[in-house]
Amino acid sequence: MIHLHLIVVGKLKEGYWREAEAEYLKRLSSSSQITFHEIKEEPFSEKDPVEMIKEKEGKKILEILEKIRDNFVVALEEKGKQFSSVQFAKNLSNWSSLSHSTTFIIGGPLGLSRDVVLKSNSTFSLSPLTFTHQMARVILLEQIYRAMMIAENRKYHY
Repeated sequence: MIHLHLIVVGKLKEGYWREAEAEYLKRLSSSSQITFHEIKEEPFSEKDPVEMIKEKEGKKILEILEKIRDNFVVALEEKGKQFSSVQFAKNLSNWSSLSHSTTFIIGGPLGLSRDVVLKSNSTFSLSPLTFTHQMARVILLEQIYRAMMIAENRKYHY
């Protein structure tokens, strides 16, 4: 069983995202232990400095990271490494073998602070496309589930 932490900025607001998340968590329940750490989004307007908002959220993320011991930290980042699903499965297996748990960090609408990215062991991009942070959360769970199916040689990934 792998241990995963997901540090996420913001809640899933729409019911369809919550339903999709619940489905993947149910599917993953036999092979992984997943702990969510939700951080409230900082309110902002177009006039607010982007870096200031990211720094405020980043401080909250770093406080949570300090409490999670022996973990490999992966920041979802627009300029992060991109993997095929098979490569992601191999990486997830490797990351999980390096420490007690793997922590994924999903920032808010403005992304992650530089400090959070620097504190991470690796960066990962789901796609060259931009997704909402709610969508990224569900896509990440689907890819984790797909990685588990690949690792177990089960029929899900073709």
